[in-house]
Amino acid sequence: MHDPRLDKLAAVLATYSVGVKKDDRVVLTGTPVTEPALVAAYRAVLAAGGHPWVRITSDDCKEALLKYDRDWQIAHTSPFEKHLMATCNVYIAFWGEENTRNLTNIDPAKQALASKARKPILTHFLKRAAKPAHDPDHVRWVGTQMPTHAAAQDAEMSLNEYADFVFRGGKLDQPNPVAAWQKVSIAQQRLADVLNRGRAMRIRAPGGTDIRFGIKGRRWVNCCGHENFPDGEVFTGPIEDATEGTVHYTYPAVMGGREVADVRLKFKGGKVVDAAAAKGESFLVKMLDQDKGARILGELALGCNYDIRKFTRNTLFDEKLGGTFHLAVGSGYPETGSKNESGLHWDMVCDLHKGGIVEVDGKVISRNGRFTNAAWPR
Repeated sequence: MHDPRLDKLAAVLATYSVGVKKDDRVVLTGTPVTEPALVAAYRAVLAAGGHPWVRITSDDCKEALLKYDRDWQIAHTSPFEKHLMATCNVYIAFWGEENTRNLTNIDPAKQALASKARKPILTHFLKRAAKPAHDPDHVRWVGTQMPTHAAAQDAEMSLNEYADFVFRGGKLDQPNPVAAWQKVSIAQQRLADVLNRGRAMRIRAPGGTDIRFGIKGRRWVNCCGHENFPDGEVFTGPIEDATEGTVHYTYPAVMGGREVADVRLKFKGGKVVDAAAAKGESFLVKMLDQDKGARILGELALGCNYDIRKFTRNTLFDEKLGGTFHLAVGSGYPETGSKNESGLHWDMVCDLHKGGIVEVDGKVISRNGRFTNAAWPR
């Protein structure tokens, strides 16, 4: 049965998140299980005057490639995908799998090789996204989650419960989701304005997290539903050689169908100098060793969406959890001022609710997962 909330989601994505305009070339991509959302988005793009083009990707094909013995094929950068990502005006991705553990038993070295092959595509796409809106080469994009049985199982929910969770996180349960996101934008911008004047940030949390970042001159981006959906974070690209200290992640880090638990990273001079995990450590190290940018932070962010209330093993939601912070090793976003490039961008999330403290230039801005200013996200 068709869920009418998918139509509401599609309309918000097309009109608010990416603002489809007449004659826009719009790529809609997803797996077969996301087809109901793709169809809804196709209609919404047509209604907005765009030219939608659908690309269905296959998890089974990805598995087949990574299990093949010829590394030179895995390392191949597709000219077709490069052309696609270089010529669209708008890119809308629907994420969803029938089996989120499909690639768990793949050789980590092959997954790192495939990630490295995508580096030229990812780097070019991020540079396009960072260009001013009036630049003809600027690309608007958004990614969102289709409620699936596999994702619901990871979140330890029924499909109906998970769908409610997904749509509530996107404020689609409210009469006017766009107005709700505009309110989020105002609160987050107040926070970002303060952070943009900062020179250094320190974050401490139980379990051994004590880490410092250089942020002077870097731009904090207000994420309010235009690139990820649901959204609800402010982020920057920390100064590449200024990260010092240790982070112990509260939640498992998920990448490429693998779950890496109890991750500890030690930074010196901006680079990961020691990486450990209770589960999946060899995979963690392989991913960090794929290229010279993979051990450097590309992103530092604070989660601001207090409508997302549960860890679900889905980064789209988990990195937005109100009262958390996350760091991404690997590629940074050029619009923040980040100069780091890598085939990797791996977000890892840490909870702040039980004793966490965030300081900017020595002043506490968040304590126990709550911002200290009532005008900031609540």
